[in-house]
Amino acid sequence: MSDGQTNQPAPAYKRVMLKISGEALMGDQGFGLHPPTVERIAREVKSCHDLGVEICMVIGGGNIFRGLSGSAQGMERTTADYMGMLATVMNALAMQSALEQLGVFTRVISAIPMDQVCEPYIRRRAVRHLEKKRVCIFAAGTGNPYFTTDTAATLRASEMACEAIFKGTKVDGIYDKDPVTNEDAVRFSKISFDDVLQKHLKVMDASAIALARDNHMPIIVFSLDEPGGFRGILAGEGTYTIVHE
Repeated sequence: MSDGQTNQPAPAYKRVMLKISGEALMGDQGFGLHPPTVERIAREVKSCHDLGVEICMVIGGGNIFRGLSGSAQGMERTTADYMGMLATVMNALAMQSALEQLGVFTRVISAIPMDQVCEPYIRRRAVRHLEKKRVCIFAAGTGNPYFTTDTAATLRASEMACEAIFKGTKVDGIYDKDPVTNEDAVRFSKISFDDVLQKHLKVMDASAIALARDNHMPIIVFSLDEPGGFRGILAGEGTYTIVHE
């Protein structure tokens, strides 16, 4: 019996967390959502979902509002962070719409209850959605100020028993210095959690790195701008950096 995918290698991971920044959704714009870019990322997610991979997502809110910068401009930090959390809900709803237009069943699950808009976070219910092959987009961070969406992604990945965190960025991995401004920047193919912390490499914030390390959760950093990059890595191909113990 053939299902037409006999030559497709089994994906390297069965359940993953995809973390992307809000800025990834704004394309070449300086602000907000760029629908063609949202659709492109949604197609990338669908291609991996079609492999049978269970996918969680966390999307930042920096394209709409960044709590820390609001705080730096004089706004009270807690208020600024809550505004940032609401921005992530807007991005999650945009991604849900794009995925469902492609026929992928999706749930937006918010750490801050807003029942008319999306589901509240209940771990067992979220796990059940994944088992039913729905993409779960976790919104509103951890629901607490002073925590980034990187930390939220690592927390939810641990709670959902994901096998890895995929961090989509503008470059194809982690470099010893900014590859955009330094032609001699060297890319790491593998690096330890401790080295990331000691070298102050800007992968995720220190809380997220420590949480991933403590929960034995590898982080795979890859380029979101590379077509097929996410699917390629799941199939054991492509260019990326893996952060591990």
